[in-house]
Amino acid sequence: MAEYQNIFTQVQVAGPPEMGMAGNGKPAEERTTNARMSKLLGWFGNAQLGPVHLGPFGVVSLATGFAWFFIVGMSFWAQAGYSPGVFMRDLFWFALEPPAPQYGLGFAPLNEGGWWLIASFFLLVSVCSWWIRTYLRAEELGMGKHVAWAFASAIWLFLVLGLFRPILMGSWSEAVPYGIFPHLDWTNLFSITYGNLFYNPFHALSIVFLYGSALLFAMHGATILAVSRFGGEREIEQIVDRGTASERAALFWRWTMGFNATMEGIHRWAWWFAVLTTLTGGIGILLTGTVVDNWFAWAQDHGYAR
Repeated sequence: MAEYQNIFTQVQVAGPPEMGMAGNGKPAEERTTNARMSKLLGWFGNAQLGPVHLGPFGVVSLATGFAWFFIVGMSFWAQAGYSPGVFMRDLFWFALEPPAPQYGLGFAPLNEGGWWLIASFFLLVSVCSWWIRTYLRAEELGMGKHVAWAFASAIWLFLVLGLFRPILMGSWSEAVPYGIFPHLDWTNLFSITYGNLFYNPFHALSIVFLYGSALLFAMHGATILAVSRFGGEREIEQIVDRGTASERAALFWRWTMGFNATMEGIHRWAWWFAVLTTLTGGIGILLTGTVVDNWFAWAQDHGYAR
């Protein structure tokens, strides 16, 4: 019989859907009542789809998120002259821009940045409501709040770009426009305006943690796949009762790298690397223009560049 290779195949358990428990013995009226199995989803994760628990904050998040999406989408649709062909052709170039500098932190006319302000308000409410939902779901299920705090790190960068820094700079025009290429153009102009963001040490740290996250997750994922024939995917069991899978994984990394993380420790490493990506990135953006006007000049003054 050919050896089972789980890089290419995955065993999918087929059975009655698992509806789960109610958090802390509380009823589950706020959850959907149906669930089904999807073979396609099973290739990428758990094959079960549902049930879903939205709750009041989930409903608010979806409603306000849709409002943001609708406003931005209708703005793009109007820029396309309500032509489906033009809309599809130029979708990546459309932009919903923030108000011009002369409006400061005031409310601009709708077609001169007002729609951007309204859309941004809905997006802010949506993201924050979803964060509250993740926190409450973890609390109800007796879990740690690690997911919520990791999400908060990403929200920190989001708030720096669209709220904190524009307020400190005194103008909504400092915020990021909505749109694919306009967003990238803003990033490029931002770096040029402030003397090359590559000389921002917090930006450098953010990139280190970004690439480090990719490396750590790749190393960990490869290790677990490599020892899954020994039960390595049952990581909780391997944490509390080390078996041949974790022993072989540890032996492999000690022999190839001289050091190994534990089955629990690698997740802490990866969590911190990912969280620090957006945390340090947000600090670097917040300091740009508010504390440092030219990062290249700053780097020269501090021996960081020559």
